[in-house]
Amino acid sequence: MKKNLRGITLIELVIAIAILGILAAIAYPSYQEQMRKTRRADAQGALMGLANALERYYTQNNTFVGATLGAAGLFPNEAPIDGATKYYDLSIPVNTASSYTIQARPKGAQVGDGQLQLDSNGARRWNTNDDGSGTDKTW
Repeated sequence: MKKNLRGITLIELVIAIAILGILAAIAYPSYQEQMRKTRRADAQGALMGLANALERYYTQNNTFVGATLGAAGLFPNEAPIDGATKYYDLSIPVNTASSYTIQARPKGAQVGDGQLQLDSNGARRWNTNDDGSGTDKTW
């Protein structure tokens, strides 16, 4: 008695690889976009934390002037706060006695995602393409 053993053919293997390639081509961009959204949400949280730190500073000093970021400042100057890879630079471009504007500017893998901005009155803006063209959205 002879057993007729049969394996997979080259055509079947090529079809399976093609299907995997198509699935990967669909899934990878979705994964990348989800990572960008997650990093953006983390930067939004960092801006809220910075706003809270600025409000505490104002309570102690009765002014926003003099508040700084970084190692010697009241809040870190990069986001995410934890972790080695930083995707946003935090800054205080407007800092008067009674108001402030804080920004998170993307860097690294987030470049092109647009800057996030938060004002002392609670206004939240996201310039989606970071070109100053007025394509701001709220976040």
